[in-house]
Amino acid sequence: QVRLVESGGGSVQTGGSLRLSCVLSGYDFSDICMAWFRQAPGKEREYVSAIDRQGASTYSRSVEGRFTISRDNAKNTVYLQMSNLEPGDTATYYCAAGHWFADLVRGSARAWGQGIQVTVSP
Repeated sequence: QVRLVESGGGSVQTGGSLRLSCVLSGYDFSDICMAWFRQAPGKEREYVSAIDRQGASTYSRSVEGRFTISRDNAKNTVYLQMSNLEPGDTATYYCAAGHWFADLVRGSARAWGQGIQVTVSP
């Protein structure tokens, strides 16, 4: 069973930084694509970023240039480095894993993490 556990969330002020981590177990991490999504209260889940097996990545327009996704296959971990945070980034962030990159970006994942809260104050 694939399991994902996120960590690293918290509260910061505008302009601050946070790094989220997500550890995968139950599958060969090097053979799966990873992604981050987020959901703010009252809004639909939103794609943030994804990284394929070779390390190629994509970002949503709202975070491009401020967020960086990376993966460490030796640690079975995907990271999301978030910089220059804005109040609009406040949300619960979810890690996801999937076999097909295009499907994963659209939200079709094999597994989801439990979510972690990120709050950015003005």
